[in-house]
Amino acid sequence: MPIKAVVWDVDDTLFDYTTADREGMRAHLAVEGLLAGYGTPEAALTRWREITDQQWARFAAGVTSFEGQRRDRVRVFVGRELTDGEADAWFGRYLRHYETAWALFPDVLPALDLLAASHRHAVLSNSSLHVQDRKLRVLGVHDRFEVVLCAAELGVSKPAAEAFHAACEALALAPDQVAYVGDHPEIDGRGAAEAGLLSVWIDRDGVYTAPDAPTGPRRIASLAELPALLGADTRFGAPSTFG
Repeated sequence: MPIKAVVWDVDDTLFDYTTADREGMRAHLAVEGLLAGYGTPEAALTRWREITDQQWARFAAGVTSFEGQRRDRVRVFVGRELTDGEADAWFGRYLRHYETAWALFPDVLPALDLLAASHRHAVLSNSSLHVQDRKLRVLGVHDRFEVVLCAAELGVSKPAAEAFHAACEALALAPDQVAYVGDHPEIDGRGAAEAGLLSVWIDRDGVYTAPDAPTGPRRIASLAELPALLGADTRFGAPSTFG
């Protein structure tokens, strides 16, 4: 079946989340007077990302709510008990710094422009609609997507097949008519492949190069490679793109 639609991840796929998070947190911690306790800004940022990953895993497993994982990220990081209001206020101050660094990757708009006439587009994110809807509007690309779906509202997170299938159902297309583009080799790459979509893994930094990398997704280093890949779908009988 030809690929008729592309469903996109947002953070670190369309939106340069890692850079915005790093620069926003660096500025926030400086204002809060918390950098000194970690020795270096890099150590503080590494700890923040570790805590973020841990709390996102709890959210994805249904242990906590979207708001709860945010509050717990703050509590663990600052190392003291905080009320919900205090944690929300701390996170809100961080967000103001974080949002000043928001930007799309340079390859995003050219890819969307090239695919605008040939493919339909949607978003599937493991975040919340409140967060990602606003982000896409601020970044100027919200109108590029027919549907924006997020785990907090769906009640299921990637890599569960149900999350990917919800996106296909929203587009009224079968999974083998849909491509999914995301940056995480397991959550996005393997998850989409196992759900029956054409899985495209954007690996801009070449971080995941170990022999045990997932074999299902098509790996690309830039979204500039995507139009050609979708124009010549060779999933069946084609050599692996992992070399």
